[in-house]
Amino acid sequence: MRPCPQSGRRVVFRWAGFGLMLVMGVRCLTPVPAGAQPRSDRVFDQILDQYVRDGLVYYAALRAERRAIDRHVESLAERPAGFDAWPEARRLAYWLNGYNALVLRTVIDHYPIRGMSAEFPENSVMQIPGVFSGREHRIAGRRLTLQAIEDELVAAFADPRAHLALGRGAVGSPRLRSEAFTGDRLEAQLQAVVADFATTPHQVTLDRAGDEVVVSAVFGWRAKEFAALAGADGTGRSPIERALVALISPALFPSEREFLARNTFRLRYRDFDWRLNDLTGGAPN
Repeated sequence: MRPCPQSGRRVVFRWAGFGLMLVMGVRCLTPVPAGAQPRSDRVFDQILDQYVRDGLVYYAALRAERRAIDRHVESLAERPAGFDAWPEARRLAYWLNGYNALVLRTVIDHYPIRGMSAEFPENSVMQIPGVFSGREHRIAGRRLTLQAIEDELVAAFADPRAHLALGRGAVGSPRLRSEAFTGDRLEAQLQAVVADFATTPHQVTLDRAGDEVVVSAVFGWRAKEFAALAGADGTGRSPIERALVALISPALFPSEREFLARNTFRLRYRDFDWRLNDLTGGAPN
């Protein structure tokens, strides 16, 4: 597995902690038998490897060399043979990859984005009319919006970590990985997604001076799903606060876990940064 892109802070994997998370509600996905990576996964993996760095995308280059992504998205239109019999991990990987591929194709269809709405940044994916809830895409023999893929299909797997694996075409989104998800490695990949989320400052910030934990708006958007992870620790805490601590603690430094264990912090959601996650011309500030 490629190393998870890091943010300047050390990522510490503590497998005992992840085991605790599973007890609290995250189901460990059973990997599919090892074997050749499906062709569609290989193609998308190559696209991500070539055009994605630290969650940012070379959209201008992807648009100029769009044949591969166009053909890949077209291949998603038909339902794969034997899809219903696929192992759960492989089906979830399919929907995660499909969502991320559709976002990339939607962006380059409108790139460079120069919207007029004052509600969002000029280059925001939200300047594309109906981008998440209005535009339907052909995938797996159905016509679905991006929102429907997340709400009806990804959510059906009851693994909140999957919502952190969706690239929403925005700086504020959890980072798009430079590799495709695969059924045989999905559990390890989702653990890496969580570790990256926990240690990326614009996703989770532990403000010890202000006694505050600031977390991505995505966590609030899917609060009902994440609250299912809540453990018993954290007297007087809401389920979503306990869930956050359970989710991020395994990836933190000991001093950071001690700060959370004091149980005095306030939880605040960060305003979502809807600027396009575009690496063309340099990373956004």
